[in-house]
Amino acid sequence: MSATNVPKVLLQLQPPSKSNPLCVPVIGLGTAAVHNDGDTVKAAVIEAIKLGYRHFDTAAQYGSEQALGEAIAEALRVGLIASRDELFITSKLWCCDNHPHLVLPALQNSLRSLKLDYLDLYLIHWPITAKPGMWEMPYSEESLVPFDLKSVWAAMEECHKLGLTKSIGVSNFSCKKLENLLSFATIPPSVNQVEMNIAWQQKNLRAYCKAKGIIVTAYSPLGAKGSKWDINQILDNELTKQIAQAHGKTAAQVCLRWLFEQGVTFIPKSYNKERLKENLEIFDWSLTKDDHEKINQVKQERMFKYGTAAFPLPDLFDGET
Repeated sequence: MSATNVPKVLLQLQPPSKSNPLCVPVIGLGTAAVHNDGDTVKAAVIEAIKLGYRHFDTAAQYGSEQALGEAIAEALRVGLIASRDELFITSKLWCCDNHPHLVLPALQNSLRSLKLDYLDLYLIHWPITAKPGMWEMPYSEESLVPFDLKSVWAAMEECHKLGLTKSIGVSNFSCKKLENLLSFATIPPSVNQVEMNIAWQQKNLRAYCKAKGIIVTAYSPLGAKGSKWDINQILDNELTKQIAQAHGKTAAQVCLRWLFEQGVTFIPKSYNKERLKENLEIFDWSLTKDDHEKINQVKQERMFKYGTAAFPLPDLFDGET
């Protein structure tokens, strides 16, 4: 499949509006991995660009910024894209840089790693602050300090005003934390990137974000390894297999199509060429009403158990289900 044959890969989640002028390509490529080999990441990104992907998600904590930057430079050099402006690049502020005076330097470090002049989106990775220089998880209680969201967000807004990022947002924020942020933000968050999939559907959070004009981006859209609901339990469960068989599709395509029909963006991670192609083949068919009713009955359980293990805070997700 060539880029020209991919229908609406650059599809906007929604038309720009006064409340949120940002246009995010619906499907992107995530680069979070336990072990990010630079050559593997670079090759996967170049292949993804060939297939039509234009949305790439990274973070300082992932260790994939440099490889993504090298892939972008290579894609420009060989003419896969005409300019960097064709791409939508997201990176994130890690917890130990979640201090007002470290926000701008952290973004500048990310831009240097990526060899870019600007990001399309810069996110607060977690609503948590660790002591400066402490990158390794899990954190102990002694590693954490109070999160000064108001001052950190002011620094994020300054990055936007300087033109170093076209938009700013958050990740892993609950409705309660978003409500607090919106009470003082001069520039409201454009995006909230959260875990979302058929086993963790985030109905309340999605409704809140929609009402506030905040785009939701789903990470772990096909599940997460190392948890009770691992990737096989989502993609190989009987429900997704039955729906996939009825449509002549794969379980992964069913999961991504469901997200698309919820009106969110999503960033599956795959470095496999065939799966990269497969993940794009979701735009020319639809789930039925019966499919949706069945998916609505899937037992809900947050898969990213590492969140509360890494960050010893009882109110991390504010009890949201």
